[in-house]
Amino acid sequence: MKKKVLAVLLGGCMVAGLLAGCGGGSSSTASTDSSSEGSEGGGGGYHFEVVVKSFQSTYWQAAITGVKAAADELGVTVNTTGPNNESDIADQVNMLNNAINQNPDGIALAANSQDAVLESLQSALDAGIPVVCFDTGVPDAPEGSVYATMATDNEAAGAVAAENMYEVIGDYIKNATEPVRIGEVNQDATSANISGRGMGFINKMKELIEADGKTVAVIGNQYYVDQVENNGDEGSADVIIEVAVPAQTTVELSATEASNIMNKEDTIAIFGSNQVTAEGVLTANQNLSVLAATPDEGIVGVGFDAGATIKAAVADGTLVGAVTQAPVDQGKLAIEALYDICEGNEVSDVATDAYWYDAENMEEDTIAPNLYD
Repeated sequence: MKKKVLAVLLGGCMVAGLLAGCGGGSSSTASTDSSSEGSEGGGGGYHFEVVVKSFQSTYWQAAITGVKAAADELGVTVNTTGPNNESDIADQVNMLNNAINQNPDGIALAANSQDAVLESLQSALDAGIPVVCFDTGVPDAPEGSVYATMATDNEAAGAVAAENMYEVIGDYIKNATEPVRIGEVNQDATSANISGRGMGFINKMKELIEADGKTVAVIGNQYYVDQVENNGDEGSADVIIEVAVPAQTTVELSATEASNIMNKEDTIAIFGSNQVTAEGVLTANQNLSVLAATPDEGIVGVGFDAGATIKAAVADGTLVGAVTQAPVDQGKLAIEALYDICEGNEVSDVATDAYWYDAENMEEDTIAPNLYD
């Protein structure tokens, strides 16, 4: 299989500013058990609060590894919190508010909802506490509240998943005499990274299918359907892209949504757009046993992120491949950016790497370090 790699390091960053000083954090602020206190560098006595999306997946444990590595190198302290589940939006907002109340020198935030945190970000701005986002941005954040964002170009990453999937299913679609279905399971319709990734997959897949002279209709979750331009008619389309979102971000509920799609006779492929939903696809397959290397044999599965379960499925061919991000880098870059802000240095957005991996390339030097457990 031809292997496409996304290595997005944008030369022109999205936002840049010269930033003077940090918020009203105290150098004597105590850190919790999840903090890291470094011994190298001056550190300026800075203390940062970090709010992640959850502790559920190994993705976030990898990000925290990067946070702690930066803290050790820079000689700062960090306290990391996060809800049990990425669907626990209210819990995360409460944690963010608690972090603001600690009056730290800065906050690193991976928001579960790009809308639910707006009031809290205004509070941080009013308190003079700089915020750096990582993994996902907050497009409508109050002006001046978010200094920089460290995140994958999720639309491009979703497109890479579509491109590599289409290499496997494209000929089948071109030669099909009956309508076929492609499934996509997204963990939510609230966070910017997941919605961007989901739409990146949909738009690229639609583009590729239409370039081969076939018609496409996107159905399912209304949030995603409403963003599709020139959507086709389900009743007459050659290809249906069905988008599902579980009620909560769990593997079990993601598996239920995946099963609903995989049980349909016309389904030829399915994409799980993050670790939880990709594991949901694999969980559904434990009962259905329909995932295969080609659409002639069954349903072609593509995942996103890594983790032991997904890596094993890629290695043994259950999934034809997946796209991985660089969570360690994102966590590390977020802390480095907060430190630079406190030192009065300029910071800017950074688009971190994402890579397509499959059984053939997952041991390569450019891929393996990003395949976190």
